[in-house]
Amino acid sequence: MKDQHRIASLKALGIIMGILFTLWAVSRSYENSTVQTISQYGSRGNEVIAIQKKLKEYGLFNDDVTGYYGPITQAAVKRFQKINGISQTGIAGPQTLKALGISIGTVPASTTQNIDLLARIISAEARGEPYIGQVAVGAVILNRIEHPSFPDTLSGVIFQKGAFTAVTDGQFNQPVSDSAYSAARDALNGWDPTNGCIYYYNPAKTSNKFIYSRPIVTTIGNHRFCN
Repeated sequence: MKDQHRIASLKALGIIMGILFTLWAVSRSYENSTVQTISQYGSRGNEVIAIQKKLKEYGLFNDDVTGYYGPITQAAVKRFQKINGISQTGIAGPQTLKALGISIGTVPASTTQNIDLLARIISAEARGEPYIGQVAVGAVILNRIEHPSFPDTLSGVIFQKGAFTAVTDGQFNQPVSDSAYSAARDALNGWDPTNGCIYYYNPAKTSNKFIYSRPIVTTIGNHRFCN
């Protein structure tokens, strides 16, 4: 009987230990959650730029803002996490981003409504551009959703006051080309020919000093894409 009780006790202890381990693993993995975008060593892009700027404000990052998550950024993130009582992983996950005051939107799903809305602005803004240029315009709009300087919804970005002339001059309400629908689907599915750009312009149609001051990443068709 004693052996049976001992075996039963060991089994119960094993179950308890298993539950405790599962809870520990969940708590450890929260900071690396993929529900939201996370930045970590080797990452590049707008979110990293936002992280570096915030860390500069806190006096924890004294290097140039490059948009590259290298060892200096990682060390600064760890210092910030230590100060704020966050597990010092060096990864800027949801908890760290929230503590930094960075609100990052998420790319919308490829629903019929989102495809229609994105296709309409692509058609209005990039009618006559090569197909990859149409996808690129869609990608810029989606990149803005994930950037802290812009609204965090698709409709918010598209209808932001003064953002797109095609919305104010009526082109947005014109018939949508078939290629724009395909481009919208490709952009929503993750194709970004611009590598993270948040601006584009046609140099033949604008003389805006601000847009000309932005660093050009690539040129596709008649549009220059920049950050």
